Amino acid sequence: QVQLVESGGGLVQAGGSLRHSCAASGLAFSNYVMGWFRQAPGKARELVAAVNRSGGGTYYADSVKGRFTISRDNAKKTVYRQMNSLRPEDTAVYYCAAGGTLLRGYDFWGQGTQVTVST
Repeated sequence: QVQLVESGGGLVQAGGSLRHSCAASGLAFSNYVMGWFRQAPGKARELVAAVNRSGGGTYYADSVKGRFTISRDNAKKTVYRQMNSLRPEDTAVYYCAAGGTLLRGYDFWGQGTQVTVST
């Protein structure tokens, strides 16, 4: 059974930082592209960052480029998300996902964790 278990969310002031992880089990981790999505209240789920199988290629949404960093450790079957210079508009439920390509085709999803950025 595939499981993607995310570390806890968090409450932080604007300008602050958070780092989260997502540990995978039940799948050949290094065979999957990993992504972080988010969904804010009343908005569609959006892809914010993705990393290819080796960790050498990444994608970032324009809204987070230069502030978020995605990385992975295939030996630990874990993907990470470093968020810096957080803004109130980054408030959302964040999900990790495993899939076939950077931009689409995500098959497995984590449970989601709440990140709240206060002013």
